[in-house]
Order: sequence, then C-alpha cells, then structure tokens
Amino acid sequence: MGRGSSGHRSAPPAPQKARAPHKAQGPRKAAAPQQARDARQAQADRAPGGAVRQRVGRLWRELVKFGAVGGAGLLVNLLVFNLVRHVTDLQVVRASVIATIVSIVFNYVGFRYFTYRDRDKSGRTRELTLFLLFSAAGLVIENGVLYLATYGFGWDSPLQSNVFKFLGIGIATLFRFWSYRTWVFRALPRGQAVAGDAETFLRAESKRARAKAAR
Repeated sequence: MGRGSSGHRSAPPAPQKARAPHKAQGPRKAAAPQQARDARQAQADRAPGGAVRQRVGRLWRELVKFGAVGGAGLLVNLLVFNLVRHVTDLQVVRASVIATIVSIVFNYVGFRYFTYRDRDKSGRTRELTLFLLFSAAGLVIENGVLYLATYGFGWDSPLQSNVFKFLGIGIATLFRFWSYRTWVFRALPRGQAVAGDAETFLRAESKRARAKAAR
C-alpha cells in the first residue's frame, strides 16, 4: 500500500512555493508616487486654512525666484549703464535705455527657464509679444524717473544718476512682477499641471530604466 521496493513509504512530493505575483511595471508603478503626492495635496487643501497656506507658500517661492532673477538683472542693468556712460558720450537717459534693453533680454531667459519654468509653454509667440509689451512699459517707467530727475530737477551727477536709475528700476519691477505673473507667464490649470508633473516623472523613470539596462 504505497510502499516502494525497499518497503518504505514513498515521501509525498514537496509542496511548491507560491510564486509572488509579478509586480506591474511601467506607468502604474511610475504613477504611484504622483498619486501619493496628489493625495497629500488634497488632504492639505481640505485642512483648515490649508488652501491659504498653499497659496502663500507658492507666492513666497515665486517671489524668491523672481527676486533672484530680478536681482541679477539689476546688476546687469547698472553695470551696462555705467559702462556705456564711461566709454561713450551718450546722454544719461539714452545710456539707461540701452542698459534696460540688455537687462530685459537677460530677465526673459531667467524668468522663462527658472522662475516660471512650470508655467504654460504652449503659446510662445503670444508670451514673447506680451513680455516685450509689458517690458516696454516698464522701460518707460524706469527711465521716466531718471529723465524727470535729470532734466526736471538737474540731478545729473554720476551718483544721483545711479540713485534715480535704481529707484526707477524698483518702481518698474513692481509693475513687471504683476504683469508677468498675470498676463505673460500664465499658470497652468491644476489638472494640466499634475499631468505635466506625471509626464516628467515617467520620462525620468524611463531614462533611469534605460541606463540600468545599458549597464
């Protein structure tokens, strides 16, 4: 009865280990961190004052980035202004206009690819047109202060010119901050912003997987 040739019972076959279910790869795995972030974001928004704190935090980060680019642009503006005055015989306001134009180009690169790199990129022609339009208005504000000080009050020494140039930049910067964030670098709708984050994440995961496969 179930005995082998040696008289002993044959050992029952060893039970096979259950295989662990194959983990899903690809978009489902890559989307999990994004889903977790979305859940945390939704929970924070539902908390008392959560939405307000989120807005204040985003505005603060935007101000810091805008200030970093604007501060660098300020240095470019003043350096070019004093360089043009030193090496040419141009009138003070004309030298200032040249310096402002140079800083506008510098600022666009900084704002587009640093401060507002997560904003809508679909309408570059519209964006650049509005940027130049509002930058021209800022140029008039900035150099209007210097013109008034120079030709209205006769304050035209190098120190006075730099002081009023700086003051004009400060006033124009307030206008630029409002106009750029409102009209030029438009915020994406929340759904599109999340989709963009997920796409970036998936692209990074794909590159990482290819790098591992190449090793």
